[in-house]
Amino acid sequence: MNISRLLPVAALVAAAGLSLAPVTPARAQTAAPAAGNPLGGSPVAGVCMLSREAVFAQSKVGQSASDRLKSLATQQQQSLETQRKPLETEVQAFQQKASTLTEAQRQQQGQALQQRMQSYQEQVNQLDERIQLTRGKIMQQIGEQAQPLVASSYTSHHCGLLLNRDAVLGGNTTNDLTADVVRGLDAKLTTLNFSLEPAPATPAK
Repeated sequence: MNISRLLPVAALVAAAGLSLAPVTPARAQTAAPAAGNPLGGSPVAGVCMLSREAVFAQSKVGQSASDRLKSLATQQQQSLETQRKPLETEVQAFQQKASTLTEAQRQQQGQALQQRMQSYQEQVNQLDERIQLTRGKIMQQIGEQAQPLVASSYTSHHCGLLLNRDAVLGGNTTNDLTADVVRGLDAKLTTLNFSLEPAPATPAK
């Protein structure tokens, strides 16, 4: 890292290939309810649809899980913020005194800051990964709870084929099982207790 000239903070951070922007936890992805489709058409006998994303977004347990995930992510974000602000202050202080340092001092102090920024960025990336892993596990758990309800609705609607509603471009949605599954899930459970998943172990080099 060559920082032999006096650099603004943004340039110093850019030189390290990192960002000291505040951490924003990954947002829990939710699918909006499907809008009325103008294509319409006649119902296709035996063809049914289901949106897993809508089940997650509209069910009580899905909404509760999203709120808890957001709360857990915010707690971790606040912890990272306590590291970011002092580090940002040190970068600014380095920028202000860089012209008074020897080349060796600039290299030594600059490299130390770079390592700390890299460590911070790794933690930011790790938090995002943990949030995504946790969300995936939650959706799997809700999916397992919903599966018997899907099977029951599938039978009662005399389905012969079940499609992912989110991948359907248009057509008659009479045999959409999503609302039935959401109602059944709401009657079955409303909350899940969980913590953020740990980060995957880093392979030994």
